[in-house]
Amino acid sequence: MDEAMKRLFCIALLLAGAARAQTLVDPTQPPPESRLLPAAATDAPVVPKGPQLQSVLIGSHGRQVAVIDGQTVRKGEKFNGAVLVEVRKNQVVLQNGRNKQVLTLFPEPAAK
Repeated sequence: MDEAMKRLFCIALLLAGAARAQTLVDPTQPPPESRLLPAAATDAPVVPKGPQLQSVLIGSHGRQVAVIDGQTVRKGEKFNGAVLVEVRKNQVVLQNGRNKQVLTLFPEPAAK
């Protein structure tokens, strides 16, 4: 084989390998199976109503703080007209007159 034929042969091999190259899948896209599901099967996340307890801090020196809807509230302070009367490790109690509202840090998922 002369030099020109060797070059053509190498180029042909390279092109054949490139033609067989596998296309990369975007890992951020949903899997192909998800397109087969009906639209109703993909439930939207449940958006809870009312204030959301986001964090609780119980200090060693009696400091009790809750973060409710992004607002820091200390025990005894008001949040939307209700007083924070109790702070537990997973929930707090707001009281507005005779009405008490318990906010839970990790609420149970709503029944379907």
